[in-house]
Amino acid sequence: MLWKFLRDESAATAIEYGLIAGAIALAIIAAVGMTGDKLVELFNSLIPALTLPH
Repeated sequence: MLWKFLRDESAATAIEYGLIAGAIALAIIAAVGMTGDKLVELFNSLIPALTLPH
């Protein structure tokens, strides 16, 4: 039973999938963060053009 447990690699596969999912999540967070900053800059540059003159 101990040898069967030591040869079982199903947990290693689950760990690999978890690491892949974590790497994908970090890439998504980084991409959204960079895009968010660019959107804030874009909207801030549009505010003067959209305000009504007094």
